[in-house]
Amino acid sequence: MLYPSIDSLLTKLDSKYTLVTVSAKRAREIKEDLSRGPMISRPVSYKPVGVALEEIIDDHLHFKRINPLDDEE
Repeated sequence: MLYPSIDSLLTKLDSKYTLVTVSAKRAREIKEDLSRGPMISRPVSYKPVGVALEEIIDDHLHFKRINPLDDEE
């Protein structure tokens, strides 16, 4: 079984698309900026995408959906 599971991750985010987008962006940040490192102390995974998923499950990553139509009022 993989950790964290897709079911547990989807309780933190609203869709699989959001999950992929948030985790991919964070994985790129982890890979490019090695001095900053992960936001969790002891990640189970050694790959950047796995670490990003662990950060989501541990509530270190959040997202805010912006609706551009709200700004036009």
